[in-house]
Amino acid sequence: MAILRMATEGDPRLDPYLRLTDRQLRSLRDELEARCVLESLNVIELAVGEGLELESVLVDERHLGTLLGRVPQLEEAGLPIYCCDRELLQDVTGISKSRGYLAVARRPRPLSAAEALRGACRVAVLESLVDITNVGALFRSAAALGVDAMLLSPSCADPLNRRAIRVSMGTVFKLPWAVAEGDWPGDAFDALRSEGFHVTGMALVEGALRLDDTSLKEHSRLALAFGSEGWGLSREALAACDDCAIIPMSAGVDSLNVAASSAVAFWELCARR
Repeated sequence: MAILRMATEGDPRLDPYLRLTDRQLRSLRDELEARCVLESLNVIELAVGEGLELESVLVDERHLGTLLGRVPQLEEAGLPIYCCDRELLQDVTGISKSRGYLAVARRPRPLSAAEALRGACRVAVLESLVDITNVGALFRSAAALGVDAMLLSPSCADPLNRRAIRVSMGTVFKLPWAVAEGDWPGDAFDALRSEGFHVTGMALVEGALRLDDTSLKEHSRLALAFGSEGWGLSREALAACDDCAIIPMSAGVDSLNVAASSAVAFWELCARR
């Protein structure tokens, strides 16, 4: 472990934290070069506990002792720990009240759908969610409320985007997930059914079941599908679902944001099974 003092944001060792875009960090041309940025002590601690390989840490110099106390593995890892004052850290994060801890890590190896679904009984399927904050929030709710795995359409926002990781509180490293391969949604939904999953779309359509319908809890393996923020599930995805469900609401409100509606669905059909 090397503890190094950072004095200026022009230091090239800060490039992954400050100057590289999420697309550059993802390194689409070379999977082995792909990186992601973690923010907050809790996220770093969780990621290390899940076996993520860190390459460096950037910490407010006032919090170095706390970092090493909470994540003692860093002392054995031999990676550089960069210390700086609060002002420089604010410049790096763009946040006036930074949490004081950042790290750069290698992106974990992508799982195949078969790997992510292995042993799962409750799965969340995300189609075309493009808001990074919503993706992160969905992962956090899913991890907290009994979801075993996530399956994403290729058009979804990247769960390992810097902001998505922060909003998820690091649960993107804890919950198995995969980006579906092949034709969407046909191949993905067929693969779910071949594994014994009943697929329920969360959508305001005629004939949809109430979320508290007891028949939904009778399925030993259940996949809940959520659509994009603007239009919901596509017509093709709706046609591929076994049925649909809605959240009963009052006061003239007909829908909730996908991050909120997913949390309700997870509580009812996953946490309380």
